[in-house]
Amino acid sequence: MTHNTPRPVDELVDFLYSLGTADVDHTGHDFLSHLRAVRDLLVEHDAGDELAAAGLFHSIYGTEKFRDFSLPLDQRQQVRDLIGDRAERIAWLNCIMDRTTFDAAVVAALDGVSELTIADREGNPPVAVTLEQLRDLATVHLFDWLEQVERSEFGWGYRREAYRNMAKLVGPDAQALHAEVFAREPAAPATRAAGA
Repeated sequence: MTHNTPRPVDELVDFLYSLGTADVDHTGHDFLSHLRAVRDLLVEHDAGDELAAAGLFHSIYGTEKFRDFSLPLDQRQQVRDLIGDRAERIAWLNCIMDRTTFDAAVVAALDGVSELTIADREGNPPVAVTLEQLRDLATVHLFDWLEQVERSEFGWGYRREAYRNMAKLVGPDAQALHAEVFAREPAAPATRAAGA
């Protein structure tokens, strides 16, 4: 039986809190605050309940770069029961993907390729994704970055072109938000002329 409707947000937050996410550091805040902020940003931009739930759980199983918290993959069904099949699959993909292959899939989609795959960073077989699934994943992954880029240790230049491509794939609202956030990037210090 498929389940597609996320439970009420308070119930989802209570579940995440019960896992100790409020005690884990993440980009100058606690992990739970970051998860909630990603969800709130998706809600603010009318992403819908399923993508908002995916945003709230976007790194529940750990990711390529964030390993300070990781719910075991054998608990995927429990997460599906909470947030629904579509949202859980997006969160799972965000956690298991090799980002280089995801970035390549986004470029391929923008070029009109319809058969898309993303490599699993643990070496499992590549995962086939539809254009809709890739767009969902790009939405959550982009909004996750836009929520934290100003605090991230990776800096403004991290995968800059990849995030620009994600915004293009997601659409005009995402492109506008991307431009708004990146307009806050500090200007590079001017270099002194030789001999000055």
